[in-house]
Amino acid sequence: MNDQTPNTADLDTDFISVGLTAINTEQEALALLKDELDERFVQACQAILACRGRVVVTGMGKSGHIGRKIAATLASTGTPAFFMHPGEAGHGDLGMLVQGDVLIAISNSGQSDEIKMLIPVVKQLGIPLISISRDRRGFLPKSANIALTLGNFEEACPLGLAPTSSTTATLALGDALAVALLHARGFTSNDFALSHPAGALGRKLLTRVKDVMHTENLPVVRADTSLDKALLVMTGGRLGLAVVVDEQDGVVGIFTDGDLRRKLADNVSLSAPMNTLMTKHPKHTTGEMRASDALTLMNEHAISQLLVLDNGRLAGVISIHDLLKAGVS
Repeated sequence: MNDQTPNTADLDTDFISVGLTAINTEQEALALLKDELDERFVQACQAILACRGRVVVTGMGKSGHIGRKIAATLASTGTPAFFMHPGEAGHGDLGMLVQGDVLIAISNSGQSDEIKMLIPVVKQLGIPLISISRDRRGFLPKSANIALTLGNFEEACPLGLAPTSSTTATLALGDALAVALLHARGFTSNDFALSHPAGALGRKLLTRVKDVMHTENLPVVRADTSLDKALLVMTGGRLGLAVVVDEQDGVVGIFTDGDLRRKLADNVSLSAPMNTLMTKHPKHTTGEMRASDALTLMNEHAISQLLVLDNGRLAGVISIHDLLKAGVS
């Protein structure tokens, strides 16, 4: 049987202190990175904005993992991008790269053999090359059209071996590029929604009131309709309300289940007309409003239903239950 007794030195480790030291070291790396943002960063942004094709990101090992995230962030914020594995690129995937693209190559040392192998083809195709490395001394930055650098900092790994501070700085630089480009493109939340249709975020940004509102068998009554007749319409509509309209079908009021309970407590006559019982100027919206904004409006006014109007006429009714059922929050 193997001896599984833990090393007593491990048990004496101050884990919080070591963790804080790692975080502080990476913070120092980010501070140094800020000094590296100069005209080269501007040139990189301009080159990407001028790109007629896609931004192709490549990197080996941990740089590749970060490169995948950078490509994903660019793609989701208005800059078409994808990741190309440099090892696979040397065996056919380099065909992904075509004239009109921009290549971002990541190598902390600037000496990645897998990327060095690709440089002659990249040059032959005339594809702009943006490098990201610690400094400008490696083969990659010397070959690049634009050489972005991270700065001279220590890795958070006490051995100085595991990429830690360098990967954090590279990711931050990639985010800086994506955000700068987002601003330059005038990228909006609506644009963001188009690339994020799935999940709660997509539902919140894409779902409109018209997508979830009731449009059939709407409970509509005239202003002179008596309460007893209006109750029959409300029951048939099954929305807990009646919408009061004038002779031109313009909406003039609303009468809800809550109104009914209050009126019955006041011993109102069942023959009373709607124009004496309704709430005038009811809250309303349009079918084009985001469903999430409609939910906010209902919460602000403590109401559970909202009328949807088109040029003053009833187009639909939406309720909080409809929104919650559709996953809008």
